[in-house]
Amino acid sequence: MVRYRSIQKSFGELQVIKGIDLDIYPGEKIALIGPSGSGKTTLGRMLMTLEEPSSGTITIEDEPLWQMEKKGNLVRASEKHLHRMRSKVGMVFQHFNLFPHMTVLRNVTLAPRSVLRLAKEEAEERAVEMLRKVGLENKLHEYPAKLSGGQKQRVAIARALVMQPKVMVFDEVTSALDPELVGEVLNVIKDIAEDGNMAMLLITHEMEFAREVADRIVFGAEGRIVEQGTPVELFENPQSDRLKSFLQRFR
Repeated sequence: MVRYRSIQKSFGELQVIKGIDLDIYPGEKIALIGPSGSGKTTLGRMLMTLEEPSSGTITIEDEPLWQMEKKGNLVRASEKHLHRMRSKVGMVFQHFNLFPHMTVLRNVTLAPRSVLRLAKEEAEERAVEMLRKVGLENKLHEYPAKLSGGQKQRVAIARALVMQPKVMVFDEVTSALDPELVGEVLNVIKDIAEDGNMAMLLITHEMEFAREVADRIVFGAEGRIVEQGTPVELFENPQSDRLKSFLQRFR
């Protein structure tokens, strides 16, 4: 579904990703773990076309994301190409980014109406279905200010799901929440993971959640992938000293 090849990314003098190769298969749930500053969020933002790689290629369904073919050559992607490729990816951020002046229903229907050009009735039907999936069908006409942090994040998840992406990126979606609200959001993501064939990239510091949901764990540090494998392999039999040291913090 997604292929990162020889990806590097620098911000000025700081190189945050140092040559990463990573494949995400159709329907696969990958948890990306590692210390702060290891480049996890940047990998997700590249897939959403919010950050451009300094070098290397990313493909979605074998089609280049940041390049396009023109007269037999790969050239820099046009905005039209990026727009089309972006529609294959959904992303939920640490901060909910809801429009405060719009109701929950309008927040969730905005993109399908403006990007997918769905009719109002079809967009609302799809939105209500997704809000039901995240347990918020009774909040359609509320404004974000009336919602808890966990409810706002669930609206953000519904907003991403309503676009029916091929792959979903969850970027530390519980880090801005009060501890007692974390569980409700993680339970929604678990249900989504069990429910469908959508590929998921879960950038998380919730180790038990990663163990329960992921098919594969990828551990990154200092801009490189250090180790990857099944949850049992990584959590119960880590091979590298770097991963052993990282996991000690959660025991």
